[in-house]
Amino acid sequence: MSGANGDEEDVARAPWIPGPRRSADDHADLSGAVPPWDGDNGTVPGHWPEPGRGTAPEPEPEPWHAPAPEPRQVPEPERWREPEPEPEPEPEVPVLDHGVLKSLLGAWALSACSAGETRAVEDHLTVCAPCAEEALRLRDAVALLHEDRDLDLDPLLRSRVLENCLGRRPARIPVPDWATPYDAETARLDALLRDIGEAEWHAPVRLKWYEDDRLMRRKSTVAGLIGHLLAVDGLVSAALGLPDPLGGGVPELSARERTEAFWSRLDRPPNRALRAPWRDQSHSLIRTVSFAGRGVADLTVTYKDFALPLRDSLLERAFECWVHADDIANAVAYPYDPPSGAHLHGMIDLAARQLPGALAERRRAGRAGPVRHLVAAGAPGRSLHLEVEGAGGGHWYIALDSPAAVGSPDHAVAQVAMDGVEFCQLVAGHISPEEAAAGQDGDREAIRDVLSAAASLSRL
Repeated sequence: MSGANGDEEDVARAPWIPGPRRSADDHADLSGAVPPWDGDNGTVPGHWPEPGRGTAPEPEPEPWHAPAPEPRQVPEPERWREPEPEPEPEPEVPVLDHGVLKSLLGAWALSACSAGETRAVEDHLTVCAPCAEEALRLRDAVALLHEDRDLDLDPLLRSRVLENCLGRRPARIPVPDWATPYDAETARLDALLRDIGEAEWHAPVRLKWYEDDRLMRRKSTVAGLIGHLLAVDGLVSAALGLPDPLGGGVPELSARERTEAFWSRLDRPPNRALRAPWRDQSHSLIRTVSFAGRGVADLTVTYKDFALPLRDSLLERAFECWVHADDIANAVAYPYDPPSGAHLHGMIDLAARQLPGALAERRRAGRAGPVRHLVAAGAPGRSLHLEVEGAGGGHWYIALDSPAAVGSPDHAVAQVAMDGVEFCQLVAGHISPEEAAAGQDGDREAIRDVLSAAASLSRL
C-alpha cells in the first residue's frame, strides 16, 4: 500500500487511525454535536446560532474523547513442533501371477496380508475388473462382521465368509471339523453378550432340567449362567492340561457340583467381568485341540457320572452353549437362531447315540419297562425309529433292550417323529416327555421309555 503520490515515507509517518467506536457509544446523546438546520433562523449546518438570535442556544456538548487505541496483536511465539517421523520404507512388492493374487483377495479383505502383498493385490485390482468386483464383494461382507454390529443378520453369513476365505487360502493350522460346532456356538454367544448392556447382565434367568422324572428349576442371572459355562467347560480344560477355573486339586465333581462350587467362591454377585475369562478359556480350548493333532479327539473327558471322548465332549459343550445362549436371549428379549443344520445334526446324533445307555440306566433304576428280547452284542435288536424333521434332522434307530445291540429298521416296533429344535429342547430338559408334541406310532411303552430317556440326558 502507498500514499496518493506513491511516497512510502508519508505512509509510514501517517498518524495512527483509531478503530471504530464501540457499540456502547452508539447510545450517546449526540444532538448537540451537529447544529440542526433551521432555514428561518438562517442557521446552516456546521454553524451555531449567535446568542440572542433565533432559538435559545443549545447546551455545550460534552467534550469528545477518542476511544483508547486497541492493543496491538503481538504474534505468539512459534510453538515447538514434534519432528516429523521419517517416511517408512516402501514395501517390497512381490511379483505374483493372477492365480496367486486371486487367492489373496479373501486375506486382503480381512486385512491379513503383508504390506507387500497388499500393494501387489491393490495394483492388480486396478487392471483386473473380475478381481476388483470380487474384492468389493468380500470387503462389503467383512464390513458386516464389524464387532459393533448386532446379530440381526443371516446367521450363516460369518460361516460363508470364512469358508470363502479359507477356500482361497487354507489355514495353516485348521480347526478340526469336530470342534467347529463349539467354536461357532461360543462365538455366537460372545456376540450376544457384546450387544447387551450392563444392567442386562443381572437379568433373571430360570434354569430348567429333568431329574428323577421331575422338571427341576433354579433361578440365576445372565452373568451366573456364564459362570456355569465357565465352570463346566473347565472339565475339558483340565483333560487337556489347561488351567481349571476352580483351581488345582479339585476333587472329581459333577457339572452341577462344579457350578455350585464356582458360584460359592465368588466374592460378589457374578457380573460381566466373567465374560473375558469364559471367552479366553474357549479360545484356549480351540487353539489347543487345533495344534494337538488327530490323537487328541479320543482323549477321555470325565463328568463324574459318565465320560465322553473329547470329540463328543466338545459337541456336548456346543449344545450346552446354544441352549443357555437361548435362555439368555429369552431373558433379555434378543433374537437368537438355532445352530446351522450341519451342527444341529451332530448334536442330535450325539443325543441319539446316548439314548440306549440312558434307557438301560433307567431300567436298572426301575423307571423303564423290562427287556423284551436280548440279543448278542453287535446284533440287531428291537428298535424305535426316531425321525427328526427340519434342519439338522435325519433318521435314527434306537436299540431298546440293550445298549450293545444295534438299532435296525427291520426290527422297529415304534416310531416317533419330532422337529429338530423341539427334540433338542426335550434333551435339554426344557420340556417334559408329556409336553413333547411328537408324532407317535407303535409300541406305547417303548415310545414313553425313549422320550423319558431323552429328557434324562439333561442336567444343570
